[in-house]
Amino acid sequence: MAAKKSKSDAQLRVTLVKSTNGRLKAHRACVSGLGLRRINHSVTVADTPENRGMINRVSYLLQVEEA
Repeated sequence: MAAKKSKSDAQLRVTLVKSTNGRLKAHRACVSGLGLRRINHSVTVADTPENRGMINRVSYLLQVEEA
């Protein structure tokens, strides 16, 4: 029987799919705050309200999936 993941164990895989060139400074800060450096770069982040807020702000630049 597989154990269910608790909310604290939840992870999100975030990939930058569009460039940050010409974007608002706050949006570029959110992208770098998530740990993304270049187009097609992927990182795994914890599913926390802080990370969700950054993802929601720049969702038009990202692809998000559950890890």
